[in-house]
Amino acid sequence: MSVQDEALSAAISTTGPLTTESGAPVADNQNSETAGLGGPVLVQDQLLLEKLAHFNRERIPERVVHARGAGAYGTFTVTADVTRWTRAAFLSQVGKETEVFLRFSTVAGNLGSADAVRDPRGFAVKFYTEEGNYDLVGNNTPIFFIKDAIKFPDFIHTQKRDPYTGSQEADNVWDFWGLSPESTHQVTWLFGDRGIPASYRHMDGFGSHTFQWTNEAGESFWVKYHFKTDQGIRNLTAAEAEELAGKDPDSHQRDLREAIERGEFPSWTVYVQVMPADEAASYRFNPFDLTKVWPHGDYPLTEIGKLELNRNPENVFAEVEQAIFSPAHFVPGIGPSPDKMLQGRLFAYGDAHRYRVGINADHLPVNRPHATVARTHSRDGFLYDGRHKGAKNYEPNSFGGPAQTDRPLWQPVAVTGATGNHAAPTHAEDNDFVQAGNLYRLMTEEEKERLIANLAGFIAKVSRDDIAERAINNFRQADADYGKRLEAAVQALRG
Repeated sequence: MSVQDEALSAAISTTGPLTTESGAPVADNQNSETAGLGGPVLVQDQLLLEKLAHFNRERIPERVVHARGAGAYGTFTVTADVTRWTRAAFLSQVGKETEVFLRFSTVAGNLGSADAVRDPRGFAVKFYTEEGNYDLVGNNTPIFFIKDAIKFPDFIHTQKRDPYTGSQEADNVWDFWGLSPESTHQVTWLFGDRGIPASYRHMDGFGSHTFQWTNEAGESFWVKYHFKTDQGIRNLTAAEAEELAGKDPDSHQRDLREAIERGEFPSWTVYVQVMPADEAASYRFNPFDLTKVWPHGDYPLTEIGKLELNRNPENVFAEVEQAIFSPAHFVPGIGPSPDKMLQGRLFAYGDAHRYRVGINADHLPVNRPHATVARTHSRDGFLYDGRHKGAKNYEPNSFGGPAQTDRPLWQPVAVTGATGNHAAPTHAEDNDFVQAGNLYRLMTEEEKERLIANLAGFIAKVSRDDIAERAINNFRQADADYGKRLEAAVQALRG
């Protein structure tokens, strides 16, 4: 080993402060930097951008997450007047139809993994509207494991293969979850009965994040999207899933494709929860916290439309694997919220696609607008198709090129205070465990038994007692009975 190699090895292995890739010490690796308390994330947070950019480039050529997927085209039809809340053209009148493409996926597995596994499912919808493509990139759960995008690369590293063993390690998974109490709600959901859907057709979808809707008068509202399956909820037990994954790894993809071929078009009824913008600051918990749901008693579901899938892709690679979705693809009347996970995804998804598919990925048929034409001054690069011919590539110009509209897509959000690595604002009832406990107490006795068995079987694989105890303690904080039963089940399996 050379002197340089020895020095590098020592630098990597020596215990010391966490640093950036350029060697600067990291002051805060838990909270991304925002414009004041509760404000949007700042581009000057180079640690956040460095982590997300590096994370997006760690695997080629498949997606780092959501690699395993299936998709189909269909139609979204408006069923209720929502113009008092948003000026989005595709939502402007009852009966209006918009073409959509929906990609389902698992999250952690690679492209060759099985469909029937315990994992959240991606639920990404591209609306081909006359004002441009609107991407709603959600999951089949209304919540998530973490609330700040700066922790996302760390979280996914625990779910993926360990760099030494080459396998997913229970120690890594439960060490992170145990040290991240905010994950307790989503983990309870994941290991419950809905953790393994029987098919993509038999599960709900959610926008998960909070988004802004703005009407013609400039009034703003916070909304959450819900897609309720019209086929009914169907799930697999752990034993059923294990058998199906072995017999037919492509079970979910096959089911979706064959149902559409038979003319059994799957559909979802689409709802929103609507919160007036001025109620957010005083709401009992942070309404932009992705680890929490809005109780329907506070903000009831309001039906807005129907989504139906009725056409299969002709080529899976061209139309499913090369499909790109970005939460940053908004249309007039819809915009982001201060949700710190969403703010990170606004950058990360587009950056991932620029790396994975190419800088001109939006020129591909599945990605380009179908109901309008994209007019940009971006030229050249990989996959560029020469569409602009000899037109000028700058703005402003006096040659008749496209120009700005001077009307923002969404309303500005007021911010105050100094920049810094702020945790989210604290509301009166903010707590990492309350909603996890509520979910547990809603379950039947049989559902609780299956939840405990699923969790205990995984926690029992942990090699260190302190990691197991810390993980169990989070569930104990959510509900005393929950923790007591889980502790007993783990002890019985560990002997």
